[in-house]
Amino acid sequence: MGPLQRRGGWLCHAGIYWLPPLLWMAMMFGLSTDTFAAEHTGDVLWHVLRGLTPRVTSAQYALLHSLTRKAAHLTEYAILGGLLLRAFRAGAARAWHWRWATLSFVLVAVHAVLDESHQAYTQLRTGSVADSVLDMAGGLLALALLWLNRRKSAGLDRDGSGG
Repeated sequence: MGPLQRRGGWLCHAGIYWLPPLLWMAMMFGLSTDTFAAEHTGDVLWHVLRGLTPRVTSAQYALLHSLTRKAAHLTEYAILGGLLLRAFRAGAARAWHWRWATLSFVLVAVHAVLDESHQAYTQLRTGSVADSVLDMAGGLLALALLWLNRRKSAGLDRDGSGG
């Protein structure tokens, strides 16, 4: 096999495993712009909520809007954690390795801090340490769930030995 074939194989491999998390991070960067600031997303949610429940109060709406935005933080970083673990695994026969999970979490944390730093420089958004922690918790939650799923599917009991 020549060097170009190996390079092409590597490129295909990188595209299959690394393109999804990189595209997801790019989308997340777009979501952290002023276009998706609370002032803009609130209008959309308000119209949807008013259509579903016309008697919603302002206090109920404010709580729902806040919870929706926090759930979005948690969810988007959970997805990122899963995509990064998949990328580090890269088709390996072994379903789990702590090194992959650790590297995935480190990249989730770095992206969370960079994302909040980016928001600090936008006009309508603010950077928040609490949101960075929530983002990291989302990534950690996904990695923990994937680890538990791996243990369950492997039939491992509490002490780590087989069923």
